[in-house]
Amino acid sequence: MAKLKQDELLKAVEEMSVLELSEFVKALEEKFGVSAATVAAPVQAAPASDSQGASEPTEPEQTVFNVVIASGGTNKIAVIKALRELVPTLGLAEAKGLVDTAPKEVMTAVNKKTAEEAKEKLIAAGASVELK
Repeated sequence: MAKLKQDELLKAVEEMSVLELSEFVKALEEKFGVSAATVAAPVQAAPASDSQGASEPTEPEQTVFNVVIASGGTNKIAVIKALRELVPTLGLAEAKGLVDTAPKEVMTAVNKKTAEEAKEKLIAAGASVELK
């Protein structure tokens, strides 16, 4: 019976959009008091050493990002519109509040591709954006 529930849950997650998945992860983090960022960090094998026995340690590549609006810029209306496209659950007042009180985190624990796309869209609208 547990396998059936797991399969149903995986199918539901598979059908979620990136935004829905991000919100789901955030809800799980809040519900259980955990952070997906530490769980999702990749574990890398130690690099092979050269014939001299010396090797340089490598940093694991960051795979989970938070998108932060550092500044709303001069065209706040365009930034608010772009923000609402990225996070459809935001109301107009909420989006305006985030832009007006920047720096503010607008997306949490998203993958690199989603974070880069959000950054490009917000920068095109006139905002200053950081990925953390």
